[in-house]
Amino acid sequence: MNGDILIPFPPGCVVGALQRRIKRFTVEFFLDDRLCCAHTNNSGSMLGLMRQGAPVLVSPAIGGRRRLAYTVEMVGLPGSGKDGKNAWAGVNTLTPNRLLLAAFKAGKLPWAAGYTHFQAEVRRGQSRLDAVFSAPGLPRLWVECKNVTLVEDGVAVFPDAASKRGQKHLREMTDIAASGERAAFFYCVQRPDAHCFSPADYIDPLYADLFLKALASGVESHPHHAPVDLRGVSLGDELPLAPMP
Repeated sequence: MNGDILIPFPPGCVVGALQRRIKRFTVEFFLDDRLCCAHTNNSGSMLGLMRQGAPVLVSPAIGGRRRLAYTVEMVGLPGSGKDGKNAWAGVNTLTPNRLLLAAFKAGKLPWAAGYTHFQAEVRRGQSRLDAVFSAPGLPRLWVECKNVTLVEDGVAVFPDAASKRGQKHLREMTDIAASGERAAFFYCVQRPDAHCFSPADYIDPLYADLFLKALASGVESHPHHAPVDLRGVSLGDELPLAPMP
């Protein structure tokens, strides 16, 4: 399943050198010798990625209403990738939703086989969930997307900061599974060094506890590699869950 670029980066992307994160949604970077600012839509901590001097890929803002001219797409990882090339982590939190739809259209989601209709941003209870798949004769499949950028000793973990919103989504999905419909999390692991997936119990123990209870209730977890390079994002294989206590 690797190799096909499902989400190409737009023309005009450039690579700079990360300086620092100055606000929740703003980072500084050097483009040649010029200090620039870029928007980041990642509200997480991006733990381990915000290193001064790290390469950063930014895409040009589309349209004329944006205050900042660039959006952060990827940040270089410590060390080097294969063949001396940079290894990257994708940090754009819009990517998982876009990748879910592109992979569905391309028939690359075995766990969604048989579904024919995709609807984005559907409200249920107190939440607006990312997608619902449907088809005649099948229970609706509710999907919530999460972007994963933290890897520890080969284990991709989520979240990278305590997340009340993530906890709420777990409760909502548990309720969906109890109602007889399908509920699934699509964890989009946008970095190459993960071999398995686990909830980050050392960062958000309540999230981890709710995650295990959700799985026990029938909620599905589908963590996928999402390989990124300077061309764009592809869908990789599904990662196994790490052994749970």
